[in-house]
Amino acid sequence: MDLAQTLADLDRRKSLLDAHRPLPPLTVQTLFDALRVEHTYASNAIEGNSLTLQETLVALEGLTVGGKPLRDHLEAVDHAEAFDYVRGLADQRAPLTESAVRSIHALVLRRSRPDDAGRYRTVQVFISGNRHVPPDPVAVSGAMHDVLFWLRSAEGARPQPVTMAAEFHARLVAIHPFVDGNGRTTRLVSNLLLMRYGYPPASWTPEDRPEYYRALEVASREGRYEAITLLTAQAVTRTFDRYLRVIEETWGAEAPDPHPRDGDQGTER
Repeated sequence: MDLAQTLADLDRRKSLLDAHRPLPPLTVQTLFDALRVEHTYASNAIEGNSLTLQETLVALEGLTVGGKPLRDHLEAVDHAEAFDYVRGLADQRAPLTESAVRSIHALVLRRSRPDDAGRYRTVQVFISGNRHVPPDPVAVSGAMHDVLFWLRSAEGARPQPVTMAAEFHARLVAIHPFVDGNGRTTRLVSNLLLMRYGYPPASWTPEDRPEYYRALEVASREGRYEAITLLTAQAVTRTFDRYLRVIEETWGAEAPDPHPRDGDQGTER
């Protein structure tokens, strides 16, 4: 499945979802409750958190799982609260600011690493599995200003939102502005951009990790964003299909088929 086909398929899915909006509020809330747990589990697992999906749910209910580190529990609670905050920002449709990025990061590390929450790093860091070296700490603030200027310029050109969110994702990771929590924060910020443009949040999975890291290295070292864009589009497609199943169950035969038929330009399923 190539990138152009995947993006065309996404556009078709979005048109179908838009045709059935607004979905019942209870349905939307139920979907987001499920995505909140799943995204928390997956995003943390990509970074090495040991909690399973079910254990993440238990942690978010205020319980602890025997034999698992306290930090893993704290990361789950922090990420879920950050996910809620991002959803609220998306509803406001305000431009993304440096303050918003730092606020998201502050929530991501609120309990697990409070001394670093919301603070730009003051030391040099390196990205595990990536030969790209992030900028010196003194250059972080300027790099953040530049990447947000890039985003405003990109939005002014009205690009395909998934393409824009994926490239911003890679550009922000390359800066690595924080000592810890960069990946989790960046995935949340990327989802903020997607939701602002009417897309559902991307459903990343721990199985994406090897390819995800390779795609980010290609983006940071070679300035090529096709791989991270394809992975982002596939992650958004997974969430879209959740929404479309709800539409099929709610409207039945009245809902158009979300999958391509013979002669369609979308990808085959």
